[in-house]
Amino acid sequence: MSEICPKCGLPKELCMCEEIAREQQSVRISIDSRRYGKTVTVIDGIDGNDIDIADLAKTLKSRCAAGGTCKDGRIELQGDHKKKVKLVLEEMGFRTEVR
Repeated sequence: MSEICPKCGLPKELCMCEEIAREQQSVRISIDSRRYGKTVTVIDGIDGNDIDIADLAKTLKSRCAAGGTCKDGRIELQGDHKKKVKLVLEEMGFRTEVR
């Protein structure tokens, strides 16, 4: 038997909870400047209850070929990756806003 989603009650194969959560969230992408002139791309506005932020950070880090971390509900990538992150998140179904 297949597993049942605790949120919607449908089997995992038919579950649309994560896709609906992606469409409802507005993700903000911005650039922050750190010590010694280093730039960091900050992805904010993701609800950690509906979406696995650690898994999303792993995907973004591999697609952008950059290091990074997720802390305090935000994802931080080393370097300026606004355009690439915007494309990747829109492919995944998120609504994005670049600042």
